Amino acid sequence: MSEHQGLPARLRELRAARRMAQDRLAEAIGVSKSLVSQFESGKAIPQAGTAQRLDELFGTGTEIQEQARTAHEDLRPWMRPWHEHERRAYLLRIWEPMLIPGLLQCEPYMWAVFSAVPRNAGRIDTLMAARRERQANTINREHPTPVPVSTIIGEIALRRGPRDVLKAQLGHLADVTHQRHVKVRVVPIDGEGIHVGLSGPFHIATLPDGRRFGQMDDQLIGHPVTGAGDLGHLELAWEEIDALALPVIQSRDLILRILDEYK
Repeated sequence: MSEHQGLPARLRELRAARRMAQDRLAEAIGVSKSLVSQFESGKAIPQAGTAQRLDELFGTGTEIQEQARTAHEDLRPWMRPWHEHERRAYLLRIWEPMLIPGLLQCEPYMWAVFSAVPRNAGRIDTLMAARRERQANTINREHPTPVPVSTIIGEIALRRGPRDVLKAQLGHLADVTHQRHVKVRVVPIDGEGIHVGLSGPFHIATLPDGRRFGQMDDQLIGHPVTGAGDLGHLELAWEEIDALALPVIQSRDLILRILDEYK
């Protein structure tokens, strides 16, 4: 069930509490009775002005406006920022061949990654604050429950970086792997050969209603993946990479062995 299917039920509830017939509600907010019926059946979504009039009529603050805005964004998922898909996800799948994924980064590593890109000069603090917020809204949040994350990392990511920074990051990663909602697996260097994952990192967010959205990272800003064909490609790529990755326990052992090299 999509999130905006809660809006029709809420509108029916509010109207029933006022003991208003659909025609009376329609007259009060300046629309047709048939449109009210479509709002309450989920066949139509109130536009901004109509949602505001509904909030004013029912005394619900901005509740209906916010639910209507979310519903409209769901119809155009490419317009919703990726961090919103992350926050709302039922499951996140992340493939990173060269770096530790952003949601699992500690601050020294985060700073090193951002500072390596010339265009980030002068805004590293802002970028780090945004990444910490993403972490707080997903894997580190307490209410509602954290977002489950399944991550596959190329082994080279565990060995790339300044010694002190990498030591801190590997220790952080080892700690994170003890959280039940975070699964980290590693594709080992030995025997991996050429595979589809070397084409680049990607994320797949699965929402509670089963819809999926993807994100492909690049040197600039990354781009969303919403088309069924492209998402199918990412799903198949994930399956290929998944088959190459070590199990969770063996991956943790590998992380700890590499960490020991820095002690």
